[in-house]
Amino acid sequence: MENFTYDLIIARYGEIGIKSPKVRKKFENKLVQNIKSSLNADIYIEDGRIFIYPKNFKKALKSLKRIFGIVSFSPAIKTSAEFNEIKNKLVDYVRRLGINKKMSFAIRPRRVGNHEFTSQDLAEFAGDVVVKETGAKVDLDNPDIEIFIEVRHENSYIYHEIVEGPGGLPVGTQGKVIGLLSGGIDSPVALYLMMKRGCSVTALHFDIRPFTIDGNIKKVKKISEVLESYSSGEFELLILKYGDVLKKIKKIAGKSTCIVCRHLMYKIAEKIAKKKNAHAIVDGSSLGQVASQTLPNILTTHYGIEIPILSPLIGMDKTEIRKIAEKIGTYEISCESPDICKAVPKHPVTYSTPKKLTSILDRMDVDEILKKY
Repeated sequence: MENFTYDLIIARYGEIGIKSPKVRKKFENKLVQNIKSSLNADIYIEDGRIFIYPKNFKKALKSLKRIFGIVSFSPAIKTSAEFNEIKNKLVDYVRRLGINKKMSFAIRPRRVGNHEFTSQDLAEFAGDVVVKETGAKVDLDNPDIEIFIEVRHENSYIYHEIVEGPGGLPVGTQGKVIGLLSGGIDSPVALYLMMKRGCSVTALHFDIRPFTIDGNIKKVKKISEVLESYSSGEFELLILKYGDVLKKIKKIAGKSTCIVCRHLMYKIAEKIAKKKNAHAIVDGSSLGQVASQTLPNILTTHYGIEIPILSPLIGMDKTEIRKIAEKIGTYEISCESPDICKAVPKHPVTYSTPKKLTSILDRMDVDEILKKY
């Protein structure tokens, strides 16, 4: 932030604006609620803009980058729609920005409401003010700095930064999902993308010790803290003991261990979904990435599950997934220790069938397993 105090932050949303009036109002209200849950501020919405008056500007600018539904935002100063008032504020603004005669600038005007002047009048007036004050040159195509002036009814707002937000829909507008969360790279990204589409998340981590290292639980908790920072309070983590179940699976299923293991995880997630009133299960599957994620094996592991299983990474490769993980802050945590399951067979099956799965499950007491959850 520059060496002056802003009055407010103007935030913008995207696809919310194309919803029907009733749905749009609902989503706007949820977005405001989510913003308030993340920062202490006075907030109101007018003409598709969210006007935020935070108590702590530094914290607000950081928090808004993690609130889904916000496409962009700008710290701004406020004045009236009178040209003399705009001039006084603009002169002070460009001084503090340090604009000088060696620089170029452009005025980007916008008006909402009825005024005695046009947007072009506003641009010409403001441009003249800046030229006289700084000696800078006007360059509408490739300026060193852009100055935005929005006149909205009786008020005006001046700013020069447009900070990118995460976009998407407000968390909580699209219901709840149960997300399978490992300590790896993929599943945190999958849950992040579902939150971006407006879902609140209950994350399930299956503690498979002794088939993995003790530090994996600590890593999963750290990943969950990052995901929770994007959730506007709509995230929870459940850690389920699964090591004894995996011992039974490994003993009976052999090369099909991964198939049976994943299927039972879905069955447990489905049971918890009913308790939590969730509408779907989410996993980090990426087609063909590992043996359990071939098309035949995906079909088999999903067999008999009565709620949707969503895989937002299904068409992504590892490079694409890693880039998102790096961006959201989970990649380095996922790489802190190897996410290795010692129960994976040396030669896992890549082509399974529901019939084969059923034949293995018939040799296990599945109902007794599910009772534990």
